[in-house]
Amino acid sequence: MFKMLRKRKAKGFTLVELLIVMVIIGILAGAMLLVMGSGKDKANATKIVSNLRSLKAAALMCYSDYGTWPTDIDSLSPYMDRTVPTSGDALANYSVESTSDDFYIKATLGTDAGTGVQEKLADMADENGLYSDTSGTTYSSGNDVYVRVGSR
Repeated sequence: MFKMLRKRKAKGFTLVELLIVMVIIGILAGAMLLVMGSGKDKANATKIVSNLRSLKAAALMCYSDYGTWPTDIDSLSPYMDRTVPTSGDALANYSVESTSDDFYIKATLGTDAGTGVQEKLADMADENGLYSDTSGTTYSSGNDVYVRVGSR
């Protein structure tokens, strides 16, 4: 009878083994959440820069056709292959800005564009020609992002 009991092993995991696995899974999940949040901010910043580039190209084509800069974003729609939000978007709204010398496309960041998106835009500013205002100051942070299209 004792031989039968000794040969029979207990099936399953011990409490210590289960706790160790749960701790490892928790650490991995926490690391994934940090990485995914940063990736989402970078994707949103890239989307804003892409929209600014598309609008800049459309403004240049409009200028080439008519010899004057467009007065509003809606006048660029014939030159766009997609709709870019001009109001009510939670990420950014786009508009036209001009000074006596230069013409700009402006993106006003919305509620979904938090400080993470602003930081990613600041990192991308130099290589994409982003500005904080129409005075030509390089973008550091803030709710308005400008890209210079051309001179008057």
